[in-house]
Amino acid sequence: MALAMRHACFITVGPARFRIGSDWRAPIDELRALYADYPLDEVVPDFTVRLQATSALRRYVRPQVAIAGDFTLPDALPLPLEQGLLAAEMAMNLQMALGWRRHLLLHASAVSRQGRAVVMTGLSGAGKSTLSALLAERGWRFLGDEFVLLDPDSGNIAPFPRPVSLKNQAIAAMEREVDDETRFGPVLRDTPKGTIRHLRPRTEWIEQMARETRPGLLLFPRFGFPRAVRRMDEAESFVRLTQASTNYVALGERGFDALTGFVRSVPACAIDYATGDEGVELVERLWSEQGAKWGDRAAA
Repeated sequence: MALAMRHACFITVGPARFRIGSDWRAPIDELRALYADYPLDEVVPDFTVRLQATSALRRYVRPQVAIAGDFTLPDALPLPLEQGLLAAEMAMNLQMALGWRRHLLLHASAVSRQGRAVVMTGLSGAGKSTLSALLAERGWRFLGDEFVLLDPDSGNIAPFPRPVSLKNQAIAAMEREVDDETRFGPVLRDTPKGTIRHLRPRTEWIEQMARETRPGLLLFPRFGFPRAVRRMDEAESFVRLTQASTNYVALGERGFDALTGFVRSVPACAIDYATGDEGVELVERLWSEQGAKWGDRAAA
């Protein structure tokens, strides 16, 4: 199972297995450190990722990392070797987005409590990653940040708890929240999205990543706006989620049925909030209101 690369590692996250090869040792060492609590045993991979030099010279002189693998974007610009960890994370995201077919993929974050999940999706910068990270530090189970995996057959959510990609001001906010420095990856500066630092989920959430959960609430958060809550109907939720899915079209009828069942069974709200604490309070309140309804239905 050797790669035609100088250095390699294997990483399993939820149902997906990755093999990552690199022309340099540093990105592999950083991956092993960031994913230290995940299964790193050699497995038959679902996807192969390669971090390779753009030329023989670029392996040594001002080295540049080009992303390759089972699925690639030919026009993707290379990154400097100092951002090799980011290149690996981007490559893993790319494999999932273009190649995964076992679940309906939603570009979203998710946390859960009492066996039901809150799914949060929105445009880049909406705050869903930071909000899910804050909730996970305050008693919620962390299910995933980059992708939510919806099973087309059962309607359950399969956890995919990759490290959270914190950007810019969110880094300082989570550094104040998390007192264990070892859970943070290196600070990556001057990336295409500014400064980035990854936060590894708590060990217990990684250990439970084979345990699926039912969706319970769908939120469309927006950070940096005056506090507001707006209920959303099924049609609007459906359209927004088709735009948030990377494989909805590829799944065809299975994707349509999965998404239809999801929006029909899960209440949805758009929420605006000005601070992380306000966002957490809004999620807690909406969750409590919905939980009361679940209790009423169970009593009936």
